Amino acid sequence: MARDPARVETFSDGIFAVVLTVMAVELLQYGPARVGGRELPEALVDAWPAYLAYVITFAIAGQVWLGHHNIWRYVVRVDQMLLVFNLLLLLFVAAIPFTADLLADNLRGSAAEQRLTAALYLGTVLGEAVCFNLIWWCARRHRLLHPDLDPQLTRAIARRLLLRPLLYLVAFAFVFVHPVLSLFLYLVLVVLYLIRGPGTLPSAATTAEDRSAA
Repeated sequence: MARDPARVETFSDGIFAVVLTVMAVELLQYGPARVGGRELPEALVDAWPAYLAYVITFAIAGQVWLGHHNIWRYVVRVDQMLLVFNLLLLLFVAAIPFTADLLADNLRGSAAEQRLTAALYLGTVLGEAVCFNLIWWCARRHRLLHPDLDPQLTRAIARRLLLRPLLYLVAFAFVFVHPVLSLFLYLVLVVLYLIRGPGTLPSAATTAEDRSAA
């Protein structure tokens, strides 16, 4: 028998909370080292890779949580395959602190180290983006979505999800130009996906207008 998705959402939210906490601990637990009698402003500036990795990775993880929250409000039932795809998504999400820590440690390393850590980082964000597509595909194919959901909306969400892995690949390509530029492109992609689109929650004002019109 299929089950409702409430338990899956609760479990997933717990994983997201743990990942964000671990990431903050891993990247920010050690204050800037004040060796050699350096002043605090100089030490803070010297620790910029950790702060950059934290901000960008927190933004990506937050965007993943928002996407998960928006998608699962359309899911009314779950089956075994959908649970497996959701676990795969959480596998990549749980790897985010590890790859972010590597990124912060090697951002000023050699070109080979920078590209390797950038590739690992890409593997994490690309993996979660692919899993989002698998989740939505499975929910549509197995008829686990709300029966009254507009078919045009389901297709629009699918197109929006499919675009994310392609954009991540474009951002990764810039690592061969400059690794920091590649990271900022990831951040730009997060901002773009925060803009309202198919599947995102409507604003309170829009909801009020729709109710007034009805």
